Amino acid sequence: MTGYSEKIFHSKTFQVKIAVKTLNHRFFDWNFRGSALGEMENILREICQRRIKRGRVEVTVDLSFLDDAGWDVTIHNGLLQKIINSLAKTSRKMGKPLDISPEIIFRVPQLMELRRRDLAQAEKDFLLRSFERTLTEVMKARTREGRETAKQLWTHLASARKSLTAIKKLAGNQQSFLREKLKSRWQDLNRGLPLQEGKLEEEAALLAQRADITEEILRLKSHLGSFAEVLRKEDGEPAGKMLDFLAQELARETNTIGSKSQRIDITRESLAIKGEVENLRQHVQNIE
Repeated sequence: MTGYSEKIFHSKTFQVKIAVKTLNHRFFDWNFRGSALGEMENILREICQRRIKRGRVEVTVDLSFLDDAGWDVTIHNGLLQKIINSLAKTSRKMGKPLDISPEIIFRVPQLMELRRRDLAQAEKDFLLRSFERTLTEVMKARTREGRETAKQLWTHLASARKSLTAIKKLAGNQQSFLREKLKSRWQDLNRGLPLQEGKLEEEAALLAQRADITEEILRLKSHLGSFAEVLRKEDGEPAGKMLDFLAQELARETNTIGSKSQRIDITRESLAIKGEVENLRQHVQNIE
């Protein structure tokens, strides 16, 4: 499920801008950008993973210290002295002073190190609370989307059950239907020849056996029931993978019914179920 929240928080020593965005994904996929937080990033990830089991999570954290005390500046004096000595030596060889500004000198790699100091424990606690508040807003958005998705799933589920009921009714008199179909075909192809009732019944029974979809109907009904049962659960546990599996099973049984069907009306209803199952599968991809 998707969700987004962006907030700015102020403490006594720094300002932090936090943005959290979640997208659909088969697994938990963490993506962090912004200020380097070291071990704090892992803590934020753990907090997030406790509340989001599946999805791509994009987090941006930008820290801005309110005074210079938040930074440590280190100048490597030994390297600086070597540079100065080398410049002086070169100047003597050339016979004239070298006009090199300090700005150019300090561009030398490793000469100066600018590093933000580690956060104090109070600052870490403030950052964690700020992240939790931002994440809570994201979870609210995901919950709203989840409710809307559930409504759509129930609608498609009801349509699939309606078509399954129609198929069950049509399949109940399939042998008599096939008998009449064979009888009509025999009369069209063999006008004037006597009809052998025993042979007709035998052929009708054989075709009915091949076209029997009783087991598929039972399994389809069971899978629809299991799908509904998972939707009713309110334990907060992830349900996306189970629903995805059940949707695949629904598609498999529906395809079998369609391939076995000897009646256009059963085929029509199986195609209707197939369309609803495809809608279920699409919506399931958005569920954690």
